[in-house]
Amino acid sequence: MLKVGLTGGIGAGKSEVSRLLASYGAVIVDADKIAREVVEPGSPGLAAVVAEFGPAILTADGTLDRPKLGGIVFNDPERLRALNAIVHPLVGARSAEQEASARGEGAVVVHDVPLLAENGLAELYDVVVVVDASTATRLDRLVRLRGMDEGEARSRMAAQATREQRLAVADLVIDNDGPLEALEPQVGKVWQELRERAAAG
Repeated sequence: MLKVGLTGGIGAGKSEVSRLLASYGAVIVDADKIAREVVEPGSPGLAAVVAEFGPAILTADGTLDRPKLGGIVFNDPERLRALNAIVHPLVGARSAEQEASARGEGAVVVHDVPLLAENGLAELYDVVVVVDASTATRLDRLVRLRGMDEGEARSRMAAQATREQRLAVADLVIDNDGPLEALEPQVGKVWQELRERAAAG
């Protein structure tokens, strides 16, 4: 089994690359998606978060009020640590389950990790794939496609690792500065390379 870390700055197109790799047969372990799943209504994760932060962090229908919780933890490192102590082990366990389901020769497991460079996680993977796009391209996508205002988009980008920091941990780079048609052949080539590495053990 080949363990791949996939990362890229906001607006670089990592989600599209992840979708394409899944279509080729990669097993995708999406940390952000799992982090949402482990605090769904009725889950032990949500019960633990409520026990820690109180019922005020729930919406009227019993789901987690993410903006409200975000407002509490992101300005208070102590509260953020408390939240991470609940959520991170649950995400780790669920990620391990998904990875175990793909065991076998030639399997390619792609961990979709937005903050791979920021958190120094490169050594956890056999191969790190970075989806790269220029600052101007990313800014344009965030404003035009996601409807962010330019100030918000710039601050979100500034809060992440620099382009240079991400490229420094890359084994393979996918250049996504162009249109979607230019992306697909590149992802196909990367997939071929990952399959060969997986087969070689």
